Amino acid sequence: MNLVSGKIALVTSSTRGIGRACAETLAREGAKVYLAVRRPDAGRALAREIAGRGGRADVVLFDADKPETISGMIDEVASREGRLDILVNNFGTTDVRRDLDIAGTKWDDFMDILSRNIRSVFESVQRAVPLMAKTGGGSIVNISSIGGTVPDMRRTAYGVSKAAVNFLTRDAAVQYARLGIRCNAVLPGYTQTDAAADNMSPEFLSAFLLNVPLGRPGSPQDIAEAVLFLAGDCSSYITGQLLPVAGGFGLPTPLYGMYMASGKRG
Repeated sequence: MNLVSGKIALVTSSTRGIGRACAETLAREGAKVYLAVRRPDAGRALAREIAGRGGRADVVLFDADKPETISGMIDEVASREGRLDILVNNFGTTDVRRDLDIAGTKWDDFMDILSRNIRSVFESVQRAVPLMAKTGGGSIVNISSIGGTVPDMRRTAYGVSKAAVNFLTRDAAVQYARLGIRCNAVLPGYTQTDAAADNMSPEFLSAFLLNVPLGRPGSPQDIAEAVLFLAGDCSSYITGQLLPVAGGFGLPTPLYGMYMASGKRG
């Protein structure tokens, strides 16, 4: 039995990485998935791949630099399907050249990153809630980050934006539970994607993994399986939760990484 059979789902930024894995996984489990993407040609190519595996997928336009497409993508699904059962807000961005520590980050750069990461979640949820309410509810899953819970030496704007996404998630859960709408967030740790590889040197990654008890990076599929759980009826009594999918990062004593680096295990 497929876990989200017959559901209508929308996944933002879904042609690669975590978004792609989420879209493919939801389609595998029976949902019709709308790929909300900036590059329609790439979206259509993925939709054909999904169809070739027996799934159902279509494409709507989403570009975080064009705010009108945030509400537009929801309206397009509404006009085609009359419902939306699952919304996965996967879009998120930063720029390591501009997103530095507090003293080193320009205000305009800080606000640009915040605005892009928060607006795409806020406005899509705002538009989706009335649509979901008409058909008895739905599930919203926001892709946040473990970086929204753990202070860091750099990427201040990214961390603050993800902390805001975490709060929005809980607010939405409380405000719309009585409409049958659940809202949860998945908090990835370091996940092997092209975007992550561009932002981390091999040396930093090796040092980082010393602080991950499971000792490996996450994969997009690790995140997608958590999203599937929160999207479907298996989690029907779960809302307002922030689910880390980070291999245990942030869980041990702060001395854990030093201990692992020492080579001692006994």
